[in-house]
Amino acid sequence: MKIPATVITGFLGAGKTTLIRHLLASANGRRIALIINEFGDLGIDREVVTGCGIEGCEDDSVLELANGCICCTVADDFLPTMEILLDRPNPPDHIVIETSGLALPKPLVRAFNWPEIRSRVTVDGVITVVDAPAVRDGLFATDPEAVQAAREADDALDHDSPLEEVFEDQLLCADMVLLNKSDLLEGDALDAVRGTVADGTGDAVKIVSTTHGAIDPAVLLGIGSAVEDVIEGRRSHHDGEEEHDHDDFESFVLSLGPVADPAALEASIRNVSVEHGILRVKGFVHVPGKELRHVIQSVGARVERYYDRSWRADEVRRSELVVIGETGLDQAAIAAALQAAA
Repeated sequence: MKIPATVITGFLGAGKTTLIRHLLASANGRRIALIINEFGDLGIDREVVTGCGIEGCEDDSVLELANGCICCTVADDFLPTMEILLDRPNPPDHIVIETSGLALPKPLVRAFNWPEIRSRVTVDGVITVVDAPAVRDGLFATDPEAVQAAREADDALDHDSPLEEVFEDQLLCADMVLLNKSDLLEGDALDAVRGTVADGTGDAVKIVSTTHGAIDPAVLLGIGSAVEDVIEGRRSHHDGEEEHDHDDFESFVLSLGPVADPAALEASIRNVSVEHGILRVKGFVHVPGKELRHVIQSVGARVERYYDRSWRADEVRRSELVVIGETGLDQAAIAAALQAAA
């Protein structure tokens, strides 16, 4: 019997990691193996998951591929990782793969047809997590021509951005779409977002509203789509391309000293994100006098921060952030602003 695997995709900051934390906390004894892929040089998502304090969520249960999009490295990283999981004496009941927010899911699903794993694992379903307020604000749309016309009318925007295509490809590959952060929208606005997303998906795709990624695992796991068998029928903007890279995006790691005032750093992150068009900031901060590690994550101008776990005795208390944006970020100006706030 094949082991089912669920691919969780979605744009930067949509709430994929929060969803996975909820799945792990609600596993009810089911052995879930987690593969995390990140865009950037720090293992932020892995640390957020392993720092959650959920019983059974130990470090050796989480395998991370941090050297780029999974779909670009399937031969070198993804397949060996899958074989390690499948060859364990006590293999998992279900495998959950969180892709990078910039990843295209279709090449990853194709990898499940490789002979090494095809007879042993199946893609149970592709789940796309959507930031509902972002869609409400018109950050992504299913009409590329209309989006491009609007972008060309604004000299402050990068008119060649591939962000809409990435977003649309994630919708086109989905078996289920989660409209996350739906609690931030009124009824009519949520209905409008649902309509926008429905226009970009197949007729059989289920669209579910969620808050903080909370959903019964019985809804998410066990879809039984065997997506690897039908993936070529799911359209993509990048069909026909031999490979896909992320040269349109860049990231850098910023090391800060102790941060006495996290609120001031939050305000600075908000300001530089707007000024420099930053897509995502995420990392950990050492607050003097606090025994707990402080997590900071942002999507555009929206910033979330909280204390997640105690610093370990053998751990260096550090403050480091990953900054992600489209190619051409003014790294020096961004670093100066955030260091001044810290």
